[in-house]
Amino acid sequence: MSTGRILIVIAALFGGLHLYATRDGSANDPRKGTGANGIVMLSASWCGYCDALRQDLDRMGVAYSELDIDDEAQGSAAFDAVNARGVPVLVIGQDIVYGYDPDRARELIAAAGYRVIAH
Repeated sequence: MSTGRILIVIAALFGGLHLYATRDGSANDPRKGTGANGIVMLSASWCGYCDALRQDLDRMGVAYSELDIDDEAQGSAAFDAVNARGVPVLVIGQDIVYGYDPDRARELIAAAGYRVIAH
């Protein structure tokens, strides 16, 4: 994907974030900011599975944002909003993957329209 297209996608994502953030419902739910295909990972610095998922996402070549549930108020609030019991939690568009499930993550990422690079 060219740099111009990436910037357009990012601009559209932020526009979608604004629209979702101003709608009714839990303002802390990370799905409000992902739109149809954004990716957010809820993690913790001590979590080995979070490290593994982070490496998987980087190898797949997809852009994502990350919220630390221990160090960021927004991360903790998002964790509570999706009724998570542990990390990692991966929000892909409007879908949630609880725990480390790289096969499910890859499936949802591809379904969201990302070109997944297999390594």
